[in-house]
Amino acid sequence: MAEIITTSDGSHTLYVPEINEHYHSVNGALQESLHIFIKNGFETTTANHVNILEIGFGAGLNALLTAISAEKNKREVFYTAIEKYPLPQTITDVLNYETLLDVQHGLFRQIHNAPWNCYHTITQHFTIGKIAADATKIIPEGKYDIIYFDAFDPNKQPEMWTKEIFEKIYLFTSESGILLTYSAKGEVKRNLKSCGFSVAILPGPPGKRHIVKAVK
Repeated sequence: MAEIITTSDGSHTLYVPEINEHYHSVNGALQESLHIFIKNGFETTTANHVNILEIGFGAGLNALLTAISAEKNKREVFYTAIEKYPLPQTITDVLNYETLLDVQHGLFRQIHNAPWNCYHTITQHFTIGKIAADATKIIPEGKYDIIYFDAFDPNKQPEMWTKEIFEKIYLFTSESGILLTYSAKGEVKRNLKSCGFSVAILPGPPGKRHIVKAVK
């Protein structure tokens, strides 16, 4: 059972004892997600109607931050998230992200309470579809401008970081679409490059030297 812990920036993350793994960086869950997926991802795309695919919905922090940015900048976002192990409401209801952010009260709960396996409009500019499935066995429809690749560490979940997975992702990534991930391990970079992505190494958030941004 996942346990809630507080990271260095005051935001919550979850710890999974069975695999000795955290959902986010213990150096700051909130600042990690903002740096990798919003600053170096969502804020850099030139698409007007932004299609986003998240591999690993987890605690829903990336979706919340994207919804906030979409409303603030009045950008239309169609967000698809795949999660093999959805969290229970008893956990998601007590995560403290809204408390730390200047955000519409109840937005985070709306995202989590949205029905699974269908699309639901949360705000004027943000629609989400949460898919309860194994990402290694599903091929989402459509093309995506941004991929938030947020699976567990390659050492903990190696089946998620294979060349075969990235080949599949490459097919449904839009031309000039981008993939963001916190892992800059050599094997991850090699697998992305072998599928046709152009791979850039960017400075990471606190506690993380580098992250990867891959462009189709």
